[in-house]
Amino acid sequence: MIQKLIAVAFGGSIGAILRYLMFYLYEKSGHQAFPWATVAVNLIGSFIIGFLWGYFDKFYISPGIRLFIFVGILGSFTTFSTFAFDIFSMAKDGNIKLLIIYILVTNVVGISLAFAGYYLSRLV
Repeated sequence: MIQKLIAVAFGGSIGAILRYLMFYLYEKSGHQAFPWATVAVNLIGSFIIGFLWGYFDKFYISPGIRLFIFVGILGSFTTFSTFAFDIFSMAKDGNIKLLIIYILVTNVVGISLAFAGYYLSRLV
């Protein structure tokens, strides 16, 4: 059990740092009207999760490494809480059009990218 907790903690720290860097880069670029950094981490994470899931179906990867990657790195890289906060903020500001676009892009494109990643990994 301790090994699993260490794997999640170590992976989580990597994912959190990567997410912070993504947000930092977007903040420096001045793109603040739309939460592009949250969209980016969630869509990139969705694709990587799908791709690795398919890849790991073909090649044995230990449960500990899967835990490290999926729960640790990708679990902390992607961010549902920030997604929820962004939606709340847009609703509070009355920005319903962007709110709807944000929900659709994140969910429809994110799920599509998870499937695309999975099926792409089956080809390599």
